[in-house]
Amino acid sequence: MKDFLGYHSEWNLGSPGGWDYQRITQVIGKAVWEKVLEQCDPGVPLDFDHPLLYPINNFVDMLLDALRQREGSAGGFVAVMAEEETLEDVVENINLAERLNSIDGVESALMAPQELELRNGHVTYRGRRVSLIFMDFNTDTLLKLHRKHDLTPLVEAVKRNLVINPRGTEPINVKSVFELITGGERGRFTEETVRRTPWTRRFFPRKTEGPSGEKISDLVEWTRENWERLVLKPERGYSGIGVRVGGIHGDADEAVETALREGGYIVQEKIPLSLWAEEMPEFDREEGRVHLKVFQTDFRCLMGPGGLHGFLVRYGGVPTNVGSGGGVQPLAILRGEIPVREAVKRLNDAVMNLPASLLEEIVAYQESLALQHRFTYLLGPIKIALRPRLITEEHVEALKRYVSSVWKDCITLERMWEEGLLDDFVSLDPEEVEIARSQPWRGSHAVFATDGLFSFGAHPEEWDGEESGP
Repeated sequence: MKDFLGYHSEWNLGSPGGWDYQRITQVIGKAVWEKVLEQCDPGVPLDFDHPLLYPINNFVDMLLDALRQREGSAGGFVAVMAEEETLEDVVENINLAERLNSIDGVESALMAPQELELRNGHVTYRGRRVSLIFMDFNTDTLLKLHRKHDLTPLVEAVKRNLVINPRGTEPINVKSVFELITGGERGRFTEETVRRTPWTRRFFPRKTEGPSGEKISDLVEWTRENWERLVLKPERGYSGIGVRVGGIHGDADEAVETALREGGYIVQEKIPLSLWAEEMPEFDREEGRVHLKVFQTDFRCLMGPGGLHGFLVRYGGVPTNVGSGGGVQPLAILRGEIPVREAVKRLNDAVMNLPASLLEEIVAYQESLALQHRFTYLLGPIKIALRPRLITEEHVEALKRYVSSVWKDCITLERMWEEGLLDDFVSLDPEEVEIARSQPWRGSHAVFATDGLFSFGAHPEEWDGEESGP
């Protein structure tokens, strides 16, 4: 299979994470797999070191290019900014500041937004003029903190185009824009993006068209009646908070009433669970044995103006977000002519056939590496799968084409917002609109993410082979 199956479930165009977590996952995953190979070689040639498996490198290159455009070859100071309570816990922000500080001519610090100052007409941090800011939170959080701390220096930095990502991405960073892509405006967007976007509608009492073009006279009642194949999500949200999934959350009335009461929800066609799932070995310490278990998978593509930065691979339940208790998985490029499904079976068998005592030692080794790398998130240590997920070079090329289409279509969406064509789809308060308009994006430096519910050929064989969606 040269292409891949599936859809993106959402985009993150505000301040996506994961650009360093995959690097750490690769380092740990490769070391763990070498332990497995010492005991049993399944004869599957794997590459853990492909450049796109380390998205931090391309992300940093993008930041340096933005810095050069602002400062020339003189270097400069890059602020890595996050909410105060996360500064000691979010390791990828800590690592980013350390990485930037290791580059000749570049200085960096991790800071809370209230630590910025305005001095002598410049945005500064402890007397140092700030050249560029990567801000690990969205505009709604910025405004909430602004009311508490008076973040005038940060608001000024936005106006001076010092912030990556530009705040002009926020208006199109809502899931409701997927209705445009799967509705009457689909002709404005690339064929690749349209086919990867699940049917989506803003959720409130209304008439509309269904996934197959059928007439829906009452979207709310239709959602109740078809709940098993649908998902309700907040238009703006993160970490799976507020998401209700048909077949997982069985009470359709509760899901519908919650969405109506809270407001600002979308209803989306559910991507078949078996399509974005794989069997993986998991060691149960209490039982002292390994199980072969079906996990849901998630495939985040990180991109910038130069194309694909790399990937973040997650696994777990529904949703797979790390903030909801999901984990991460190493990724490897499958070399040679072995089909992905056969290769995955060999990897699973290699782990399943290890003695329980040895496997317990390997898991302990994996955990020790995680602690060594400070591999934690807000909920604590991050879970890591025992075996890598596999893709091929052909998949990589298909993913490059895919993200190129998404980037192009985001430019189209921003243009539509500036022309007033998204007013019914994007709900921002006046302060957010003012900030967005003060720093338009227009294809400039940014890091975007799409969260893909994809299969690369190793989904459970009982899946019927027919994708739902537009």
